[in-house]
Order: sequence, then structure tokens, then C-alpha cells
Amino acid sequence: MNSSHLNPSSSLKSRFTTRFLRALTRINARKPISPSSPREIFQRYRRIKVAADKSMASSVRSRRTWSRATLWKLRSRSCLQLASLGRRRSVKTSTITSRQAIMKKTSHEIENKTTTEEDHQDRFVGQADKLRELVPGGEAMDLCNLLDETAHYIKCLTTQVQLMRKIVDFYSL
Repeated sequence: MNSSHLNPSSSLKSRFTTRFLRALTRINARKPISPSSPREIFQRYRRIKVAADKSMASSVRSRRTWSRATLWKLRSRSCLQLASLGRRRSVKTSTITSRQAIMKKTSHEIENKTTTEEDHQDRFVGQADKLRELVPGGEAMDLCNLLDETAHYIKCLTTQVQLMRKIVDFYSL
């Protein structure tokens, strides 16, 4: 009897492990210009992070919204990087916009004092919005789907961390 029928997460683990090790092999095959330069270390870190995210999202396949959103984000990012080769990128000043948003929210809260029930409801909506920012594809989900996708996403991230620790332990011997 196949063990993946007994433990559905084991097939997820095996698919992730296979894909991630294949990606690590490809990353390791690249010859670094200078292995100790900070730029090369950062690029290697980014490649490993992208490989882990892509491997996990591919392992889940397209059954989950977060996996489809992650794969779409990675594909669009790689297309943008290919298109911007040779072009200079402009630096965004996100600190100004986030400061403005905080100031606007603070002034709005001072103007509109609400009751405790409305405060709790606003706090809950605010927490759900924060959760939507954390879960890939969460911006377009209703609350019930968001909570379901969040639970699955946390489970997959936990699996990812466990397997990456096992890989590190194995290679550090």
C-alpha cells in the first residue's frame, strides 16, 4: 500500500524535497565570480529563497490560491527581470507613502471616536487586512477562504522549514 494515502502531507514533503534538491543542485552548479563577495552571497540567498518558494508552491500544485499567487508572482518577477536587463531600475520611496498612510489613519481615528463594539470590529477587520498582506493571493479572498488558505499556508511553511533543517543537518555532518 502506498504511504501517501495514509499521510497526505508525506507526498507533499516528497514532492517538495525532490523539487528543492533539484533546484539546489542547479544553484550549486553555477560558478560564482567571487564566492565571498557580499553581492554574490545575497544573490545566492535570493536564489535559494526563490527555489524554496517555487518548490513549495509547485508541490501544492494549483489546488490552493496561495500557491497559484506565488507561482504567478515568481513568473512575473522573472519576466520583469528579463525585460529590465540592461536598464537602470528606479528606486521607490515607499517610506513617504507609508508615513502618509499612517498620518492619514491617525488623523482619521482622532476625528472619529467610535464605541468599543465598533473598535473591536475595526480591530478585527484590521487584523484580517494584515493577514491578507501576509498570505499570497489573500487580497482577493473573503474571510472564510482567507482563514482556510492561511492554515494551509502555515502548514506548508512548517513543512518547508522542517525539510530545510533536515537538509542542513544532513550536509553539515
